[in-house]
Amino acid sequence: MTNQPTRCDIFCAVVDNFGDAGVCWRLARLLADEHGWQVRLWIDDPAPLQRMAPDLAAGPVDVRIWPAAWPTRWPAADCADVVVEAFACELPLPYVEAMASRARPPVWLNLEYLSAERWVAGCHGMRSPHPRLPLVKYFFFPGFEEATGGLLRERDYDARRSRFDEAAFRAEFGLPPRSANELVISLFSYENPVLPELMKAWAASATPDRPIRVLRPGGSEATEIHGNLSVHPLPFLPQPRYDEVLWASDLNFVRGEDSFVRAQWAGSPFVWQIYPQAEGAHLVKLDAFLAIHPAGARLRAFWLAWNGAGTLDWPDFAANLPALDAPMLQWARTLAARPDLASKLVQFCLERLK
Repeated sequence: MTNQPTRCDIFCAVVDNFGDAGVCWRLARLLADEHGWQVRLWIDDPAPLQRMAPDLAAGPVDVRIWPAAWPTRWPAADCADVVVEAFACELPLPYVEAMASRARPPVWLNLEYLSAERWVAGCHGMRSPHPRLPLVKYFFFPGFEEATGGLLRERDYDARRSRFDEAAFRAEFGLPPRSANELVISLFSYENPVLPELMKAWAASATPDRPIRVLRPGGSEATEIHGNLSVHPLPFLPQPRYDEVLWASDLNFVRGEDSFVRAQWAGSPFVWQIYPQAEGAHLVKLDAFLAIHPAGARLRAFWLAWNGAGTLDWPDFAANLPALDAPMLQWARTLAARPDLASKLVQFCLERLK
């Protein structure tokens, strides 16, 4: 390799709008900002990016629309040094053939979905030779163990958090100063038939001495007041600012993959709505994470109910919230002490580009 920046193409076919696009955009931005790579992000649906990164045109990542009809021939010189196939999307055949025609084929990665299942560490980094072309694809698994690809985390995360001003954040979005004993909950979820039941439980449990304030990122409805429960919509914020919503809250309801990881960095109690899969396959992944989390036993019943497998018991979960603070913070510190995903991906690729 020369001293020129490594070129990287990331291909993303959006399934879960803000999950898939969010992970790919965060990875692309980290490779460009922190590692100096030249990154193109090929995405078939740019709408989620336009909401989470309204200034993307001014940034270092070159965002390209993945055309429905790819050119029948693609120049080998226009293939990147590193090609990331996100979440098993299928690369255009002309691009793959161009990869194979290069004197030095690119490092080709299949970036998988995040999972805590036991088999992940054993499959991370596995080779998969192409059946016809002189190419090898490597499986790159994000994960929570040392032997996996790690998690996405910015180098300046701690510095940004130390500068966070909760009072200024609340004032910016028309929220009153925090009252004594107020419980602040952020709610970012897929459509969930259990939500009306949870709202009723919040309204029933909120008191003058323990009011509940719910922040709904991306919400468009007006603020609602139900006794001592208030529900406030927030505009859809650029991706880096979503962390501020988590920092301003005592309990965070998150969904999919990207916000799930961000909630772990925040170190506060959270509830995860995993992306639903056929025949309850997602519940296996949910159980796998609960099995490794230090607070998993306390979280399990409520998390399963929030994901449609059980009876939602808000009073019981709320009573356990104080006991969740310490293990959540310890979990965040344990993960933060390990190398982040972008750094591990760079190291993995550079070792194969020598």
